[in-house]
Amino acid sequence: MAQSNEVLQKNVQDAIKWEPLLSAAEIGVIVKDGVVTLTGAVDSYTKKLGAEEATKNVIGVKAVVEKIEVKFGPAEKKDDHEIATEILRALEWNWEVPQNRVKVKVENGWISLSGELSWNYQKEAAQKAIANLDGVKGVTNNISIKAESEDAIEKKLIEEALDRNWAIDNRNIDVVVMGTKVTLNGTVNSWYQKQEAGRIAWNAPGVWNVDNELVIEDEN
Repeated sequence: MAQSNEVLQKNVQDAIKWEPLLSAAEIGVIVKDGVVTLTGAVDSYTKKLGAEEATKNVIGVKAVVEKIEVKFGPAEKKDDHEIATEILRALEWNWEVPQNRVKVKVENGWISLSGELSWNYQKEAAQKAIANLDGVKGVTNNISIKAESEDAIEKKLIEEALDRNWAIDNRNIDVVVMGTKVTLNGTVNSWYQKQEAGRIAWNAPGVWNVDNELVIEDEN
């Protein structure tokens, strides 16, 4: 049965406060029909991501509208050149990110990543590597995936991987493969299940793109 807006709002607020980094953060939570809007201000991009992730993991959340601002104190403010230098250094030291494959643009503290990598985990690693750097207000990750493997994507292997995952009920998930693209259709019971299904699809050899169309529905 679907939760009321009030109950879901309290659950999200409690989940955010439960995170050590966010316990003192002033984050507003507005809920309507499973859609949660987060507002307020934090002093780091890591906290902004943490609030979003904590919200997504709450049962009943169908979508998140994230309007949290990152505002730095005098000690954390850095100019774009300083931020860019630290980002390049962080990417260089991250073994999951291939060298000289990621391009970085910094504009008023907002980071744009571009380039071409072979695996989605490398794309995610690039973003995680810079999330906790001082001065970063947000990240737009435009890195594209072009798998080195020329093997055809095997639908059955993706379906078997979904079936092996204890957290996912894959009876209502339909996997569609077209060329180098995988589309996931159907329903799941939580945002976590949706993200996990997408992660599994991305792990298949030969995947260049995953279109995660899974709809989150409340358990009856």
